[in-house]
Amino acid sequence: MKVSVTVNGKLVEREVEPRTLLVHFLRDHLGLTGTNIGCDTSQCGACTIHMNGMAVKSCATLAVQADGAEITTIEGLAQNGQLHPMQQAFWDNHGLQCGYCTPGMIMAATKLVENNPNITAEEVRHGLEGNMCRCTGYENIVRSVVAAAATGGGD
Repeated sequence: MKVSVTVNGKLVEREVEPRTLLVHFLRDHLGLTGTNIGCDTSQCGACTIHMNGMAVKSCATLAVQADGAEITTIEGLAQNGQLHPMQQAFWDNHGLQCGYCTPGMIMAATKLVENNPNITAEEVRHGLEGNMCRCTGYENIVRSVVAAAATGGGD
């Protein structure tokens, strides 16, 4: 089937098998490997992207379901060589360790802050419940999101 999507501001058209997951489409067909595969069951959130303005787990979405959609991946957040405020906050506040979950955390967090610019640490913890990190106690992740919110770190 033919899929036509706008990914990080660029129109992309590809032929895919109907069973192709969006995460595999992004990684294997488009070479956007920042979207990670952690579980293939939508439990970990490592594959979170933005689709039509919403944070979506791309391992639970078929590529054909994204036909006509606007998609932003972690690669599309930085603009003109400048990190997105959320990316910068994760860097500044040590909100990552191995980095595997970080793209999904950042993508989910930008939507959290966009929807709640004055987000509290408790709201961040609740809002990121669908994103797992195996390395940290989450404190620096929460600190990063709150810091990004203070600087306008939503989309």
